[in-house]
Amino acid sequence: MLLRAVAGRITPATEKVIGYSYGSGDGNPNNSRHSTFFQLLPTPRPYARFPFYNMMNNEDAYGSLNLRPTSKLALRTEAHTLRLASASDLWYSGGGAFQPQTFGYTGRPSNGHRGLANVWDLSADYALTRSFSATVYYGHAWGKGVAASIYPKDPNGQFAFLETNFRF
Repeated sequence: MLLRAVAGRITPATEKVIGYSYGSGDGNPNNSRHSTFFQLLPTPRPYARFPFYNMMNNEDAYGSLNLRPTSKLALRTEAHTLRLASASDLWYSGGGAFQPQTFGYTGRPSNGHRGLANVWDLSADYALTRSFSATVYYGHAWGKGVAASIYPKDPNGQFAFLETNFRF
């Protein structure tokens, strides 16, 4: 089951959004009923720009702020509080059918925890020309119980990239 609620305010120069998303987890992995929401074949990137999680067995309370100070520059920042919907299920990551052995998804044990991470990120998109743009992105995750039980020395993570796009 997937539930999603989003509210926001959009003007030509700003977009402010708060939201909540819930992708069910399996409360009893030992029975013959699979109740984890299955995210078919999407990319996780529209919902998780730092893609160490997806919408399976996931609760995501978030806020975002998008600013467009000029016609060529767009700034975006997001904050997420992530936890597993069920501590009995796995922490899932991956984006779908790109790997034959796992169908593109992997799962790590929750070790009885639900708290996954708090995430903050920031990006800047700049249109250099009508058909060529560049994006700079940085995200930081502060790992909680699930991540800390798997990575006890350092449950935190960072992700950064520089991306160029050519549209034709």
